[in-house]
Amino acid sequence: MKKLVPLLIALLGLALVIAAIVVWLEPPAEGGVFTTAGSIILFLSGLGTSIKGWMDVFKKDSPTTNTQTQTQNQEQIQSQVVYIHNYPPDYQSPTLAPGASAGVTNHQLLKNTLLQQPYFFGRVKELATIADAISPDSRTWGALIDGPGGIGKTALAIKAAHDAPADLFERKIFITAKVRELTAEGEAKLTDFTRPTYLAMLDELGKELGADGLEKLAPDERPNELRLALAGKKALIIFDNLETLPEEERTRLFQFLSRLPEGNKAIVTSRRRTDVDARIVRLDRLARDEALQLIAELAAKTPRLARASQKEREDLYEITQGNPLFIRWIAGQLGREGSQCRTIADACAFIDKAPKGNDPLEYIFGDLLETFTADETKVLAALTYFSLPAKLKWIADMTDLPVRVAETALEDLTDRSILTSDLPAQTYFLPPLTAKFIRTRRPEAVTQTGDALTDRAYALAVQYGGQTNYEGYPTLDAEWDFISAALPRLLTGDNDRLQTMCLRIMSFLNFTGRWDEILWLSSEAEARALAADDKENAGWRAYQAGETYFSRGQPAEVLACASRAAEHWQESTPHNKSLPIHMRGNGYELKKEFPAAIAAYFEALEIERSINSERLAVSTILIDLGRVERKNNEYPAAERHYREALRIAKIFKNDEFIATITGSLAKLALDREQWAEAESFAREALTLSEKVGRQDLIASESGHVAKALLKKSRGADWQSALQEALTLSRRAVEIYTHLRHPELQSAQETLAEIEKAIHE
Repeated sequence: MKKLVPLLIALLGLALVIAAIVVWLEPPAEGGVFTTAGSIILFLSGLGTSIKGWMDVFKKDSPTTNTQTQTQNQEQIQSQVVYIHNYPPDYQSPTLAPGASAGVTNHQLLKNTLLQQPYFFGRVKELATIADAISPDSRTWGALIDGPGGIGKTALAIKAAHDAPADLFERKIFITAKVRELTAEGEAKLTDFTRPTYLAMLDELGKELGADGLEKLAPDERPNELRLALAGKKALIIFDNLETLPEEERTRLFQFLSRLPEGNKAIVTSRRRTDVDARIVRLDRLARDEALQLIAELAAKTPRLARASQKEREDLYEITQGNPLFIRWIAGQLGREGSQCRTIADACAFIDKAPKGNDPLEYIFGDLLETFTADETKVLAALTYFSLPAKLKWIADMTDLPVRVAETALEDLTDRSILTSDLPAQTYFLPPLTAKFIRTRRPEAVTQTGDALTDRAYALAVQYGGQTNYEGYPTLDAEWDFISAALPRLLTGDNDRLQTMCLRIMSFLNFTGRWDEILWLSSEAEARALAADDKENAGWRAYQAGETYFSRGQPAEVLACASRAAEHWQESTPHNKSLPIHMRGNGYELKKEFPAAIAAYFEALEIERSINSERLAVSTILIDLGRVERKNNEYPAAERHYREALRIAKIFKNDEFIATITGSLAKLALDREQWAEAESFAREALTLSEKVGRQDLIASESGHVAKALLKKSRGADWQSALQEALTLSRRAVEIYTHLRHPELQSAQETLAEIEKAIHE
């Protein structure tokens, strides 16, 4: 048929040539120039037409023309697929990504209703799990992807379906129950693009399989009819967003999937976790690198996002907790017409005041809010206070629920992907954005559980804390994540209670090396005390911060804390007035201004001795005085002051002071190259330090013993001594690294020296 038209044209041209010849040979009687010219023109026209017609008849089809036609057909069919099927927020623009499979024939497109993805990042492990689940060797019907809203479940399902080999599945069908999507402008209903019921999803699947009229059958007959229609087929079916279905309908759909004929597989996405005969893929947030790739891709289309620094992009990842929907929504606010958001910080702050209809938290969690039981609301409210996984016991204590009841509520919420859990460890975690939503939507429950949290944390601190209650410190250590969760609330509550809390836990924090917590809590509690006109406690908080800065070797901060403490204590006791002077000496010592440091220490020592010459406060100053004298090579004076400090500490039987001073004598012996004496002092100090539990002392004395062993005479047992030195030196480096201690470099040098000696 395609050759008929050019054939007729060729014959017509031939007829014109013959007619021209006849006219030329036998012109009409009238003749004339016109007749001659006309026959020539007729001859040439006919000849040209005939030649063109015969060329078309015998010409082969052009591959370029066919390819162009095929491409146009593909584009037309693709546009129809995009129009017919929902394009949820987990997808991106229907453009092929670089490297994506674009070589799809017309025949394949007609059997494939998957949307293309312009980009997809990460999820390598999850994709491998799904690929295994839908392989012919797998005995399951496929994979169930679950996870919180906006985390990328649908995108993962589509990507996995695209990656599935064509020889395994001749049909790839996508059907969604999603009824709305979130865009940068707000929520959009999807009434034209969704199949929101179990039967509607089956009817849609039937249409895709060519089983027209399925909807005319009785509802109970449709599943089996559809199962028969699938027999002999090789279909991969994606059922998306099943959490919107009632539980009974979800159950029926999973029953249908469990009876899929051989050769057919399915991938299902849902926020609700269900025990099904499928491979379960728990989807969590994007990894940092994957999220940054997504942000970079979005930046290519959003100029304001493109101008964001690397730090701002990493902040976006932290704020959104790697949730792809939140990342895209915030990027959308930067590029949206009429938006007042100019930076990532602006867009993130906009979440807190997002208008109705364009609230990402409401979009993800709003439909779930009314489904929470009273017990579930309580445990969710309790979890809002924890930035780390919380123990079941803590949640039960805060909610006043029996442990088993609290556990049931937490497991149900885990099944619905509201929170993540480690069931064997009985720990539970509520993502920060979910916690923010609960705080704003259920403030009464949050306040009630917060009161219980602070009461319990305060009771623990009072019972197990204190300056020398070393036996109670292990309990505080085990419960620290619980106690720390209460601190922000205590900081906004009663000042007296807050200051008592600080008094009870500061020594514990120092012993366990939680120096960051000391600095944060001291600063916040100092400001709170000043707001309450409590200068006495404000001075103590400044002083405790200064002690920690001294341990970290930060002289400017030490001197600043000393200045603030002196100002707060202008009307205080002589002892309190001596403390900032002593601390100024610490600052001068760090600056290596030793004469100024010694002068300050003697000034403070004079005040303390005027109160009582045998006080622990006197011992404290003598320790620091001896240390700066040792640094200034005044060894006899240093030893004299150390031994006086030790005598006072033994009167009070204070193990912490005794360990500190004995360690100082070990350090002095090392400086004097008295290796045996140094080892003896250091071992004694290490034993006391371990008994007390103070981490910086343990590190210090471990290092002193290690160095003494390294320097001792090379006898028969020297290699054994080096191995012990290696263990102790590594212990010192580990602790100093955690503390960010100024002695870390020295400890690392000692370790390197020991390792070198071992290999010589």
